[in-house]
Amino acid sequence: MSETANLHDLVQSRIDSFLRSREPILAQVGADLAPFSAFSREFLSGGKRFRASFCYWGWNSVPRASANPSDDLEAVVSVAGALEIFHAAALIHDDLIDNSDTRRGAPAAHRRFESLHRNSGWEGDGDPYGRAAAILLGDLLLGWSDELLDEGLAFLPQASRLAARAEFVRMRTEVTAGQYLDILEESAWRSHPEAEQLARAEQVLTYKSAKYSVESPLVIGALLAGGSERQVAALRAFGLPLGIAFQLRDDLLGVFGDADVTGKPSGDDLLEGKRTVLVALARTALPPTARRIFDELLGDAGLTADQVSSLQATIRESGAVEKVESMISENVGRATEALHGAALSENATARLLSLAEAVTRRSH
Repeated sequence: MSETANLHDLVQSRIDSFLRSREPILAQVGADLAPFSAFSREFLSGGKRFRASFCYWGWNSVPRASANPSDDLEAVVSVAGALEIFHAAALIHDDLIDNSDTRRGAPAAHRRFESLHRNSGWEGDGDPYGRAAAILLGDLLLGWSDELLDEGLAFLPQASRLAARAEFVRMRTEVTAGQYLDILEESAWRSHPEAEQLARAEQVLTYKSAKYSVESPLVIGALLAGGSERQVAALRAFGLPLGIAFQLRDDLLGVFGDADVTGKPSGDDLLEGKRTVLVALARTALPPTARRIFDELLGDAGLTADQVSSLQATIRESGAVEKVESMISENVGRATEALHGAALSENATARLLSLAEAVTRRSH
């Protein structure tokens, strides 16, 4: 079994055991909490585990001689699991905010709760019930991610424990702030000068996704291993541009991705009106009349398939796709350069370069 596959199995096993340990608490409250347990298991089963992988290889990148290697591994697997639970909570809330019906080709959490309401024949409207229940499930997972983090940190010296928790807390604040900037931009973009649109889209990309998807997991992993300031700085210099490239690829998939592969409707970001870097670049290249039509259609949840295709064609013809691909390549190059001469383990450096390829050339 490859080291990556083994890591995924270890993280999945740790998440599963943690969720099982929380089920009796829910059951003691009442049998009606069973859907929380079931949906938690389903949402945390499988996935690409990018954040767990970056955490693990950040940890592995710091050369060390530990007297308790098994304790160290258990710590990093638990913290990696905490990052995955945090990610699941963020996705549940993100789907609510974006009014997304699906996640990974299956119903989003709020739609599952809505179906539970409808199939049970309960009183009232299933939609607000589903949304309220999903908010609470996301909140529960946020709390659980913190609990699993503490279980992992308990194995470590105080200095590593405090440094890793500080980075986790910072990550949590930044991604929440970035999510707010994202919804703000969808509503307030007209109130800002055209010249600021790209910079504002880049700010959303950085804080909503780039830092929490790549940079912070890497740094948390390194801090678990007692990484030096120089090592942590090298991983930040690698992680941030790679996180930007990761999200730029995600933005392309959000507009042009195959629904059968991504698990989301084709052009989903167009229906949601996402003010991404891709959209900002396209708008800049359009003449005023075409830009006005583009703005009128973007974010209309009732877009027909033909209208989605028309918007996709407009973006392609604007040259924005080529510009985003160039930005991805430039950021991957910047990330790769940051590892040259860094005081990191040779094996981990090779794995990080392989991960950089995987997260920026993916199709889903």
